[in-house]
Amino acid sequence: MRPFTVETINPSLLNVQYAVRGELAIKAEDYRNQLKDPEHGLPFDKVINSNIGNPQQKGLDQPPITFTRQVAALMEYPALAELAPNAFPADVIARAKELQAEIGSIGAYSHSMGVPFIRHNVAKFIQERDGYPSNPDHIFLTGGASAGVSLLLNMLISAPHSGILIPIPQYPLYTATLAQHNGAAIPYHLDESSNWSTSVHEIEKSIEQAHKDGITPKGLVIINPGNPTGALLDEKTQEEIAHLCERHSLLLLADEVYQDNLHTPTTHPFVSFKKIVKRTNSPIPLVSFHSISKGVSGECGRRGGYFETTNISDEVLALIYKMVSVGLCPPLSGQIGVDCMVRPPKEGEESYALWKKETDTIHHALRTRTKLMSQRLNALEGASCVDSPGALYLYPQIFLPDKAIEAANKAGKAPDAFYALQLLDETGICVIPGSGFGQKEGEWHYRLTCLCPGVEDYVEKLEDFHKRFIKRYQ
Repeated sequence: MRPFTVETINPSLLNVQYAVRGELAIKAEDYRNQLKDPEHGLPFDKVINSNIGNPQQKGLDQPPITFTRQVAALMEYPALAELAPNAFPADVIARAKELQAEIGSIGAYSHSMGVPFIRHNVAKFIQERDGYPSNPDHIFLTGGASAGVSLLLNMLISAPHSGILIPIPQYPLYTATLAQHNGAAIPYHLDESSNWSTSVHEIEKSIEQAHKDGITPKGLVIINPGNPTGALLDEKTQEEIAHLCERHSLLLLADEVYQDNLHTPTTHPFVSFKKIVKRTNSPIPLVSFHSISKGVSGECGRRGGYFETTNISDEVLALIYKMVSVGLCPPLSGQIGVDCMVRPPKEGEESYALWKKETDTIHHALRTRTKLMSQRLNALEGASCVDSPGALYLYPQIFLPDKAIEAANKAGKAPDAFYALQLLDETGICVIPGSGFGQKEGEWHYRLTCLCPGVEDYVEKLEDFHKRFIKRYQ
């Protein structure tokens, strides 16, 4: 019998790297288990997971939105409305009955594109946001935005020389998925000195280099607001990007999952690419992604999201439908989460006051934490940090002594990974090194979330460690 070994599996899988759940996250989980022993001997009493945007993770303090959980509870067990008649607001009961009439049991498969009624509600949300019509038949509900991204990248990679333009730094989902499907990542660098801005000239240079390398650019990924940078694109740049996609026949993949995470919305508003494309009558093919995992909902574990297609032919839409049908349907719990996200309580309804209080509290916490953390990190010798106007993260640059870089090389680690591992060992704080997101040659960063409670103590630990590390290798 031929053994089942690493050598016998698809070789593309060996090239997949996903730093967010990589070496540091695994080691952090080992420490978490070790802390259960009263005699653990570690120099910290808890692990702080600052490595991933998982708002409701144990140890973080973002609570679920009550309206979403109440609707979900009644969808899971409709009899609760009779068993506990005074436990649920009238608008929650009405929403659950409306969804039950459309869905039936959430234990049954739905339409492969998602429940038609919920797709209609998503289309209304998009139309109200952008001021342009949205077709529910061009909307696919998904098990989180990642599922949609993976599907579209898979469709675009028609040969090993097919390439996708991705921002650097980028969310590792893109490079991991491209490696899995044997496609080529074409990097274009964001400008840290200009608040991580996107330069169309830089993208043009990357396209030119790709052609020289024998790679055919098929699509362009834009993450707006940015991950890990939190940067937001201005409308002029968005229009220039649309024109670039038209010149080079690129499919635009707009990752917009952080569109509700805006810390300074008056000066840094979110504008969707759908609005830009419609306003300018652009013919470019566009796929826009959204998710319930981020924003104020933070329902990562429910796996809910959607993508909307614009200027995509009926033939390609039929192929997308065929591909999603292979998976039968996205999780019903996630689809219900999407409905709650795009149809929150309205002013005058019973649940509105609590919903408004909860969402305002979450926005305030993220805004104040982000501001405080960026100020304190910027004040550190040997560090700099762009203040993030959006998303859930900061991406500080660290300036490491030559001796630290030499020690990292001897240990077989990237210098920022070497730094991050020692940070975890000494403080219990888990961050992700910039080498997992991409950065310019000779630069070092790390990404950390702004979700952690006790921010003063948290930042103080980061500061104290950084000073010790720099002193250790001077």
